[in-house]
Amino acid sequence: MKKLLSVLFALLLLVSVSGCSGSNKADAEIHIFLPGEYISQDVVNEFERQTNIKVTIDNFASNEEMYTKLLGGASYDVLIPSDYMIEKLIQENMLQEIDKSIIDNLDDLYEGVLNQEYDPNNDYSVPYFWGNVGIVYDSTKVAEEDVMNQGWEVLRNPKYKGILYMYDSARDSFMIPLKVLGYSMNTDNETELQEAYNWLLEQNQTMDVAYATDECIDGLAFATEGKYLGVMYSGDAAYIISENENMRFYAPKEGTNFWVDAMVIPSNAKNVKEANMFIKYMIEYDSQYDNSLEYCYSSVNKDALADLCGEDGEFYGNEAYLPRTRNNNDEVFHTSEVNRKLTSELWNNIMMQ
Repeated sequence: MKKLLSVLFALLLLVSVSGCSGSNKADAEIHIFLPGEYISQDVVNEFERQTNIKVTIDNFASNEEMYTKLLGGASYDVLIPSDYMIEKLIQENMLQEIDKSIIDNLDDLYEGVLNQEYDPNNDYSVPYFWGNVGIVYDSTKVAEEDVMNQGWEVLRNPKYKGILYMYDSARDSFMIPLKVLGYSMNTDNETELQEAYNWLLEQNQTMDVAYATDECIDGLAFATEGKYLGVMYSGDAAYIISENENMRFYAPKEGTNFWVDAMVIPSNAKNVKEANMFIKYMIEYDSQYDNSLEYCYSSVNKDALADLCGEDGEFYGNEAYLPRTRNNNDEVFHTSEVNRKLTSELWNNIMMQ
């Protein structure tokens, strides 16, 4: 009898364990493709807990890398590219419209990030983070009046030779002289781009510039490389300011790049309903608050944004966290093969100096 009871107990235990195992199995899975270190794992874990949808994340180094993978047939459920790439993907019919019956919380978003030129009605994209590009500087090493009075030209002031970071990026770097010269950063005019090249070439030859990408973030935050002045995305600048009270951020009045990274669903997505659920979740207050707090980029949720930069917020007084609303001189990048090709060729010439 004891043996029989033991067998029955073992069978019941097996059924119980099997049942528990089955209950932990995800109902569905979505595949996300986004820039590296751009989403809070805690936020992702909470989505999985709430929905029982497993999230797999892959990272890309550039919008162009992402585009090449899509052309090669790769399938993802949600992408997080930049504005100009979203424009390109829409033009080439590589995206499907979002489902606004599921994503019914667009009214919770900050008005300044909605209805951009590349997607006027947000039919294909939902903002994720936003910001602009400006000058980050150590106020104990670089005079505030120089930055305010000279704007982008402070990046060619010989007084600051040897302490300057520039992005190793044709797109971001050409924006600066084009704005100084009064041209559109989206110009296809070869003469205008040549003038911008001359500006950058002179800077290269006189300022002992350090060209960098993400390494300039810690370089400026902690002065590890003897650099105290640089060009920076506002979110990265907000992080630097939060780490170093001497650092300041300024977007010159000549204009700059206003940017929005957004979530989109590619046309070959396999889990469309779940993708829309994920996008809805990612713009909710708690998700936006936690995600923005971790990465310092400006929240697109208007209430989370207000709380984070409000008097009791983590970013209160941090001028980079809440960059100015786009002004008449600020622009969004547009997709242009002519501009891309010319600036890439000219930038390569500068890098070979």
